[in-house]
Amino acid sequence: MNIEIERKWWKESVVYQIYPRSFYDSNGDGIGDLRGIIEKIDYIASLGVDVIWLNPVYKSPNDDNGYDISDYRDIMDEFGTMADWVELLDRVHQAGMKLIMDLVVNHTSDEHEWFIESRSSLDNEYRDYYIWRDGIDGNPPNDWLAHFSGSAWEFDEKTGQYFLHLFTRRQPDLNWENEKVRAGVHDIMKFWLEKGIDGFRIDTINMFSKVPGLPPVEAADGKLRWGGEFFMNGPRIHEFIHEMNEKVLAGYDVMTVGECPDVTPEMAIDYVGPERKELNMLFQFEHMSVDHPHEDKWDIRPFDLVRFKEIISKWQIELHGRGWNSNYLMNHDQPRSVSRFGDDGKYRVESAKMLLTFLMTLEGTTYIYQGEEIGMINSGLDRIEDYRDVEVLNHYKEAVRGGKDLEEVIESYMKMSRDNSRTPMQWSKEPNAGFSTVEPWIKPGVSWREINVENDLESPDSIIKFFRQLVKIRKENLTLIYGEFEQLMPDDQDLFIYRRFMDDEVYLSILNFSADNHDLTILPDHAQLLLGNYNDETEWLRPYEARIYRIR
Repeated sequence: MNIEIERKWWKESVVYQIYPRSFYDSNGDGIGDLRGIIEKIDYIASLGVDVIWLNPVYKSPNDDNGYDISDYRDIMDEFGTMADWVELLDRVHQAGMKLIMDLVVNHTSDEHEWFIESRSSLDNEYRDYYIWRDGIDGNPPNDWLAHFSGSAWEFDEKTGQYFLHLFTRRQPDLNWENEKVRAGVHDIMKFWLEKGIDGFRIDTINMFSKVPGLPPVEAADGKLRWGGEFFMNGPRIHEFIHEMNEKVLAGYDVMTVGECPDVTPEMAIDYVGPERKELNMLFQFEHMSVDHPHEDKWDIRPFDLVRFKEIISKWQIELHGRGWNSNYLMNHDQPRSVSRFGDDGKYRVESAKMLLTFLMTLEGTTYIYQGEEIGMINSGLDRIEDYRDVEVLNHYKEAVRGGKDLEEVIESYMKMSRDNSRTPMQWSKEPNAGFSTVEPWIKPGVSWREINVENDLESPDSIIKFFRQLVKIRKENLTLIYGEFEQLMPDDQDLFIYRRFMDDEVYLSILNFSADNHDLTILPDHAQLLLGNYNDETEWLRPYEARIYRIR
């Protein structure tokens, strides 16, 4: 068997992502927790998924909802105890699933013991664990921007220097040039691997290596620039990841997926090519900026299906036999996929099923986010007081200072905010969407009375039931996992049609991304319908219709 169809469990897995704070509250404090996940293990297993990916559950002051970690070897008080976590791992494994953890090591919390020591004095042994620099003429060391607005540098009064933070000011960047930092990270990874986890999703992994000297952007047009060219895919990044693999990961049968914004397929192969011995796969973001300019997520444009198809096809074709794809349409950092790429009104059920069909018929590991299996839609939150995301709150302050139309600003949040996917999982039509017995940490989305697990399981047209069918078909037909990809009708503005083929097997996916009917002239004579999201087969394609055919 050649490398492009070398079977691995992580290639054939369907991953279900859980945002613990919003999944299920077991103790009535308005915050989801580990025991809440334990209570829902049977439900998750019933979907047919293979792997659970947990967003961070470590100790954290929650400046960025757990992505600012103060203790990597303990559990956040709000989520439970280490004993709860051990029980969760056992239950996941007993149910025949695997568990991967979020590894957030580009930065720590400013409450982490390393940073507390680092900022205590200029000559502290931990000083070089972080990136400290003198200012220039009373200004920060350079003009880099933080991801959540403002300068990427924070002045520290005690030692008179600035520290780098690519995210919030309470998330100081680790200095990966320091061998002791890397060894410390390796020890953290071994701690969890020895407890029995099955892998890591590694946050912002391609930001570990910064360009020496930390040069300024100095944009010629005078406009502010992020500076990502100086801290993404940096000069030592592959050395760092290869070392991580060699010293830690190679000793375990686990999966790794790295979060890698701003990579091309050719760059991706350097991270995930089997011979590279770095990562199994990565999350690329090219298709996530198809409806807005790369540098401004709030400047929302109409969805361009032709461009979307071009991006997806490129990644499918260029990684085939050379690396491995991760396929997703949403996560904790993206709005709800049905609202973004489908129809969250009249054709919500049809478009939710169509988008799931798309995800499940591509080469690569499939990632599903909580609520995607019931077609949850954007939150509908229309007051700034209801938002919790630090990115939104910072942007809103800037919008107020800049005199922007605040109604338009809120509309953009309703479409693109990360809080759209962070509202509570909608379990039932009970108060608070069945998520909690008290008011949750963030308001439930406005649709919870109609869109919830309880209603979906009772529906004869259930999205959950359709999803289970998709999982079964994918697992029974390896060509849908490992086969080559060929797009048909690339210029069609409504239809995404592609073939998957391997040896003598051929499958055809026909997806209508529009609310219009379409003639179906492309169907071969010997086509057997495996699954569709309508109850009958017609000679034309209906709104948001999806069909999977086996070609004899």
